Amino acid sequence: MKIVECTNVTKTYHQGQIDIHALKDVSFSIEKGEFLAIAGPSGSGKTTLLNLVGGLDLADSGSIVVDGHAFDRMSQSQLAKLRLHKVGFVFQAYNLIPVLSASENVEFVMLLQGVPAGDRRKKAKAILNEVGLEDKYDRRPAELSGGQQQRVAVARAIVSDPSIVLADEPTANLDSKTGDGLLKMMQRMNEDKNVTFIFSTHDKMVMDYARRLLLIRDGRLVDDTIK
Repeated sequence: MKIVECTNVTKTYHQGQIDIHALKDVSFSIEKGEFLAIAGPSGSGKTTLLNLVGGLDLADSGSIVVDGHAFDRMSQSQLAKLRLHKVGFVFQAYNLIPVLSASENVEFVMLLQGVPAGDRRKKAKAILNEVGLEDKYDRRPAELSGGQQQRVAVARAIVSDPSIVLADEPTANLDSKTGDGLLKMMQRMNEDKNVTFIFSTHDKMVMDYARRLLLIRDGRLVDDTIK
């Protein structure tokens, strides 16, 4: 089953008199359950592509379909609803809410979805147990290490069973041992829960873990390798 379909996707940013061609005629599809990395040097367009797949930005031309929903036929409110229910995000800078505990951060997406409080707490604690943070429920982000904060971010991304999880440079702020542990955890979730993970990265370790590698250079897809 195809969970993502990108066809002839182009994106250009305008900065004054300068046009920056972030993506040029990019096409590919992703099957449900893949563990895939979009790789390339800084400025290659990989983060732009991840943002387009997540509906955080819109392509200038071409089409993007996620879980059967065509972005170019959707209103902003429909896109927001799709992001809330179908897409989990893991950001390089964690993006946790500082005043909330680990459990409350994980609950936040479910709160927006209207999940009852008792169910939210139960699911949040269960997923924090899965990521090895069973003794950190009440800790705020400032009381957690970088690796622990990223585990909370992963837990928040997957707790509501999204169709895909998008992870933008998830190991960039972690040492190699912590990053390796994080990738092992996400790999296990991919295998056990069939969660589709799509990474944007220039970290070789992430590329090594990925089972498929899309290489972006100067806004173009130059290689698509299944390991």
